[in-house]
Amino acid sequence: MSSIIPETLSIKEAVVHINSIDSSKFSRLLSRILQKLHLKEERSFSEEEEEKLQSALSLEKQTLQLLLETLSFILEQAVYHNLKPASLRQQLDNISVQPEKAEVFAQVWAAAAPDVVEKIRLGIFAPKKLDLVGWQLGLQMASSARSRLKAPHAVLNLGLRTEDDTERLQDVFVEFNHQDLLDFYNQMEMIQTQLDSLS
Repeated sequence: MSSIIPETLSIKEAVVHINSIDSSKFSRLLSRILQKLHLKEERSFSEEEEEKLQSALSLEKQTLQLLLETLSFILEQAVYHNLKPASLRQQLDNISVQPEKAEVFAQVWAAAAPDVVEKIRLGIFAPKKLDLVGWQLGLQMASSARSRLKAPHAVLNLGLRTEDDTERLQDVFVEFNHQDLLDFYNQMEMIQTQLDSLS
């Protein structure tokens, strides 16, 4: 398999720190990142936890950020490519992660991968999801310029909620005239056809 983790300067720098972390601390760090990997809008650690991590790992704030971002990136690549533990170990070897740390990575990944991949597979790709669809129909019968006017219009109310269902975010109102609504309907039909062809 070709390399899926590019050997950039920042990744090389992060690898130096990965290699210097105690293996038991490293295992717990990876496990925590994997627990939160499917939550796109949520950080793996709170500000307070990051301060404790800085102290525990003897790292500067920027270095810790680089480390956390790199570990998240590697794990996201493992999810995206659905890597087996042995393949992940090989990928880590390609970027000079020490065998001991690569083994910890592989063990943590083997234990958590099925659950993480399933959560991400079931998740949605946007931070908001549609919670409610309401509509109203209106008909303008005349105006000061035209006495024999019939102008139908529809207003859709799209209620959006956060991805984790904790908070109703907003209502989006969209007004359509007859042609706009027909175009919108045709696009929805095209999307439905494409979804049906994938099932």
